[in-house]
Amino acid sequence: MPTDLHTGSCLCGAVRYEVRGPLRDVLLCHCGMCRKTHGHIGAYSAAPREALSIVEDRGLAWHRSSNVAQRGFCRECGATLFWQGDDRPMTSIAAGTLDAPTGLKTVLQIYVNHAGDYYEIDERIPQRAD
Repeated sequence: MPTDLHTGSCLCGAVRYEVRGPLRDVLLCHCGMCRKTHGHIGAYSAAPREALSIVEDRGLAWHRSSNVAQRGFCRECGATLFWQGDDRPMTSIAAGTLDAPTGLKTVLQIYVNHAGDYYEIDERIPQRAD
């Protein structure tokens, strides 16, 4: 697979996508919405919106999760796939939905001041409160 093409999908395959071009390295988000959406912290890469192509969309649905963003998920298997801020040119992509090899690394943790009380923050990864 060419290094400028990345693929991914939900668990059941009702949503499949391609990204042409580089992906941003992974951010871990400890905010309450990500923890509720994922059942734990969110791990997201990202790419410019125009670089993301949906190849299979029969399960794709969007949920307005706040007044500034929406989340894409599969309505068939429930997998969380995307986060799109209304005023952002990038689409965040749930890192676990990307097909390997990704070549990515985790580079930052955000909203660490909102972390759950049931786990420890990984001190080896740089942090930001908000």
